Amino acid sequence: MKRTIHISFCLLAITFLLPAQEKVDLEAVYRIKQEAFQNSRVMDTLFYLTDVHGPRLAGSPRYRAGAEWVVKQLKEWGINEVRLEPWGEFGRGWENRKFYAAMTEPAYMPLIGAPQAWTSSTDGLITGEPVLAAIREEGDLAKWKGKLAGRIVLIDQPREITLHDRPDSRRYTAQELEELMQAQILPFGRRPQAPGQPQPNFMQQMAFRRKLNDFLREEKIALLIQNGRGDLGTFFTSGGGSRNPKDQPAPPTIVLTAEHYNRIWRLLDRKIPVRIEAEIRNEWFDADQHNFNVIAELPGQGKHKDEIVMLGGHFDTWHAGTGATDNGAGSAVMLEVMRILKKLDLRLDRTVRLALWDAEEQGLLGSRAYVTKHFADRATMKTLPEYDRFSAYYNVDNGGGRIRGIYLQGNEMCRPIFEAWFNALRDLGVATISIRNTGGTDHLSFDAVGLPGFQFIQDPLEYDTRTHHTNMDVYDRIPREDMMQMSAVVATLVYHTANREEKLPRKPRPEPRPQQGPPSTF
Repeated sequence: MKRTIHISFCLLAITFLLPAQEKVDLEAVYRIKQEAFQNSRVMDTLFYLTDVHGPRLAGSPRYRAGAEWVVKQLKEWGINEVRLEPWGEFGRGWENRKFYAAMTEPAYMPLIGAPQAWTSSTDGLITGEPVLAAIREEGDLAKWKGKLAGRIVLIDQPREITLHDRPDSRRYTAQELEELMQAQILPFGRRPQAPGQPQPNFMQQMAFRRKLNDFLREEKIALLIQNGRGDLGTFFTSGGGSRNPKDQPAPPTIVLTAEHYNRIWRLLDRKIPVRIEAEIRNEWFDADQHNFNVIAELPGQGKHKDEIVMLGGHFDTWHAGTGATDNGAGSAVMLEVMRILKKLDLRLDRTVRLALWDAEEQGLLGSRAYVTKHFADRATMKTLPEYDRFSAYYNVDNGGGRIRGIYLQGNEMCRPIFEAWFNALRDLGVATISIRNTGGTDHLSFDAVGLPGFQFIQDPLEYDTRTHHTNMDVYDRIPREDMMQMSAVVATLVYHTANREEKLPRKPRPEPRPQQGPPSTF
């Protein structure tokens, strides 16, 4: 009898020591999967975000038009708590209205390219012989002073093109996913660096670019042509000037696909006459007219209805494509999650809040301002009431590839929770849990103040090689099946986070970190 009592006592003690089994609502998972795969609207949503309302450069009228369509669509789905919430100062808006460029001598060739954002228009249709001006550092400026007025200028070197012996697109292998699950023995947040590879100094690069723009504007050049990163007719775009209304506009600037730039450079280098004609019409808009995030809510219905689960991705894009993989895909998936949860009328204990962010491409500006306004100021770590009512934020912003797992951002306490939830998603290929940090998108605004913010591990496909910030960032590069899979996965995690007995565990609250200088407007 004593032996039986002793064994029972030990078993009872072990029961109390073990963590509670994480609950998984398999009926809800089944219904979510059925809706996500059998009645999907995600590609219809992506069509409107890209083909109809893309591109959506931050601060542009197309950003506002796309956001207003989202508000209308959410309300048609029965989600009425929707708003365009201002977040702060951004600067001047900009949009390209016309672009034409061609080489006319020694043979006619239409040029594949686009203007860089926040640069000037040409003075109507211009034509002329371009000049090679090797300006790589500040010391080179004096060599060209007084020599470039009215000229079409090329300052970049030609770029070697890598011939492809296999497709760009790829999915994670089992070995790569296994490697992602291994911790990196580095100071948290730092990325591995190749031996002997210097870390680029972003501030120095921006300072030189400002001086270069000032110099070229004072020289009164007709057009600056840059060599684009990418190949096979793909080129990457970004900002070429300042959106600060106090700054002078950058000179007219275009980027060309490397194959076309290289041809022009080789001809000029061999002293063979070349003529270029081009016309660029860009439009500027008054500062601070379009600076808002899109916010929508499904109200909680239980005892934790005042607590918050968030999901989102950035709504702004670059301008050469239609913003499909960056980040129409993430925006469409998150809208589809809201549609699924509303359509199924699943009971949500906590409030589920969608956020489509503005100006992520300029430094997470929309999400950072939102976190400061609603949760905590990173500079002082002074918190607001919603900080304690927050559970988690889920972000999609790595293209159209299906979800394979999640980055924990060092939050080890969440590992057993996701392990339990992923058990219901293994048939969708979701199993990898990485302790690592991943950077470059809006979950970092939450993580920076100690709130659980997560970005998913996604199959790369051709995101980094073909579509991210390029003219090929278009609807046709997005696989339908992957988008439906992402919608089912995110909806499952959001549902379980909203109905979990406790909020997701947090890392220790970070120390205050005052901002160093004003945010860049370049």
